[in-house]
Amino acid sequence: MTERTITVSNRAGVHARPAAMIVEIAKDFKSKIYIEKDNDRINGKSIMGILTMGAGYGTELNIVTEGPDEIEALEALVRLFEAKFEE
Repeated sequence: MTERTITVSNRAGVHARPAAMIVEIAKDFKSKIYIEKDNDRINGKSIMGILTMGAGYGTELNIVTEGPDEIEALEALVRLFEAKFEE
């Protein structure tokens, strides 16, 4: 299991477009991917789950990956967040 805490740094937060981008990347990996906010753990491959977590600007999230390609999955998602979803 690998995990990393990130902060949502794009002004609009995680809305429909960023959620779709997260799922698009996550689905390419065999590992289980979770996004944690407060006490909630969301499946990183579920667009509805990601949208309902309500991650606005400045929200801290913990990305957890578990499986054969967990490191690559985590790195890909962290890069996406750090690029502010290309916004």
